[in-house]
Amino acid sequence: GEAVSVNGYALSDGTDAVLRASKIDKPIIAAVNGPCVAGGMEMLGGVDIRVACPEALFAVMEPKRGLFAGGGTTVRLPRQVPFPQAMEFLLCADLIPAQRAYEMGFLNAIVPRDQLMDKAYEFARRITANAPLAVQATKRSVWEGLGMSLRDAYKNESQISSEIFSTEDAKEGPKAFAEKRPPNWQGR
Repeated sequence: GEAVSVNGYALSDGTDAVLRASKIDKPIIAAVNGPCVAGGMEMLGGVDIRVACPEALFAVMEPKRGLFAGGGTTVRLPRQVPFPQAMEFLLCADLIPAQRAYEMGFLNAIVPRDQLMDKAYEFARRITANAPLAVQATKRSVWEGLGMSLRDAYKNESQISSEIFSTEDAKEGPKAFAEKRPPNWQGR
C-alpha cells in the first residue's frame, strides 16, 4: 500500500502513529463522542488534551480477545494516570464510562455531546492565547521527559528553557505584563 504521513511523519502502523503524535509540536486535542476502545485508546494516549461527552466509553479490550495492547497503551497509560487506575484499565478490560475516566484523571472535561466541539475549541483558544514557542517547548519537554530518567529530563528541560529565553516572545511577555497590555506574540 501507499505510505501515509501526517505533518511529514510517515505512519507505518498504529504504534508508529502513537509515537509520532507526541512529536508533533502543536498541541493535539481529542473530542470523544462515543466508544473509544482498542486502537482508539492507543491513539488517545498520544494526545495532549481530552474532552468527552457523558456517553463516551473507554476500554483496552485486547485482553478480552486474547490479544495484547501493543500500540503504546501499556507504556503510556501508567505514565498518564495513577498506577492502580492504569492497571484497572489494562487488566480488567472493562468499558469505563466517561465519568469514571474523568475521575481517574484520564479526561480533562466531560460536556454534553452538543457542546463537545465548543469545549475542544475553548481549550484551543486558551492554548493559542499563549506564546507559541513556549507552548511548543512545554509540550516537547513534557513528552520527551516521559521517556527519560529524572536527571536527563531536568537537563533536557534546562536546554529547552535556554532556547526559549533567547526568543523575542520571552522578552515580549514580561514587557507586556509590565506595561499592562496584552502581549503581541511573534513566534520568534
